[in-house]
Amino acid sequence: MFSQAEPGISSWGRIIRREHEIAHPRFAEEVRAWARDSKQARLAIGLRRSYGDSGLSADALLIDMSGLDRIISFDPHTRILRAEAGFSLDELMRLFAPRGLFPSTCPGTRFVTLGGAVANDVHGKNHYSAGTFGCSVRGFTLLRSDRGLIEVTPESEPELFAATIGGLGLTGIILDVSIELTAIPSSEMDVEITPFSDLNGFFDIAAASEDRFEHTVAWIDCTVAGGKGVFQRANWAADGARNPHKPPGLARLPIDAPNFALNPLTLKAFNTLYYTAQTTGDRSKRLHYAPVLHPLDSIHDWNRLYGGRGFYQYQCAVPASAREAVRDLLDWIARSGEGSFLAVLKSFGPKQSPGLLSFPMEGYTLALDFPNRGERTLRLLDELDAIVRRAHGRLYPAKDGRISRAMMQAGYSELDRFAASVDALCRSDFWTRVST
Repeated sequence: MFSQAEPGISSWGRIIRREHEIAHPRFAEEVRAWARDSKQARLAIGLRRSYGDSGLSADALLIDMSGLDRIISFDPHTRILRAEAGFSLDELMRLFAPRGLFPSTCPGTRFVTLGGAVANDVHGKNHYSAGTFGCSVRGFTLLRSDRGLIEVTPESEPELFAATIGGLGLTGIILDVSIELTAIPSSEMDVEITPFSDLNGFFDIAAASEDRFEHTVAWIDCTVAGGKGVFQRANWAADGARNPHKPPGLARLPIDAPNFALNPLTLKAFNTLYYTAQTTGDRSKRLHYAPVLHPLDSIHDWNRLYGGRGFYQYQCAVPASAREAVRDLLDWIARSGEGSFLAVLKSFGPKQSPGLLSFPMEGYTLALDFPNRGERTLRLLDELDAIVRRAHGRLYPAKDGRISRAMMQAGYSELDRFAASVDALCRSDFWTRVST
């Protein structure tokens, strides 16, 4: 399997950049043949939308699985699709939305491979009804250095199945995935926009929406204390068209935004304008799924908005009993003068993922982007960690490139159990940090 050194490889957050050796196989047999003879450390990667360092490795071969992107089989009666690990959600939706089928769960970007969706156990705006991506996974083929090729299902390999869902690619190389798709009546969504003046308003609207709306999410103005924001809730339209999303457009950020442009004044201005735009005009509308579920996918390389030094995304989850922790987090961020152009607050439901390291817990999740300003930013994130830890919450490893071993152990009670299933030759910078 041919590989070469490629300079400047980074995560989506663009903070860590360095040369990696990367292989770009086109067929599963290439990977299998290489693995039979090689004892080289390895890490499978996809479309590289992880923000932190879970998809990077200083001393391992990165295996880019995006070239393994073929459908293997589809059963229209069971709605079970089996496809190679590099098959993307973008292509899945393009092909199956016109047939009235859709992934049960999709994250905030379509540019995720099936293997990546499993490895990160991604979640969407419909966690209350669908749970995580792992809830729709029926099995996968895993290539391990100690056992070779294994067909993994919840029945045949329950421990390995649980470890691989949300296992960040550390239990072996996922070659293909079988998932159950869900039926949708159309590709359009009926959307309602409701502003709220504080966090109590958010909690009230969220509670009233759980049984009536499948997809819910809120934007929060993190430049002011109190939790002012806009709540968006949506259901699939019963009588709409079945049109796939359009191919990616030409909109892109050609250069990194200058670092001086990211300051409290510009953040305040953006948040004010965004709130006004969302709350002006018709608050009930019918939209295609693309702008509702994947609003940032219309802009290539939007991560350059945060400048050449990159950014940290901080996403945490806290239990439903810890509402005050959400308030404390937002108040601390507002006082810091740091913040995010888009701060997202969502509810997580009680549906359990099969994954040992799955991120969602019943309660609330807050996600924000912080421009990288060195130690100043890291000190702020440490303060947020303390709030999350006191609330018995956790951080999302797929989004976080700085989580400590102690923070990981505090948030994930099954970490030691998971470690027993890690493939000895699978390695990432994330795992090196939290396992030693």
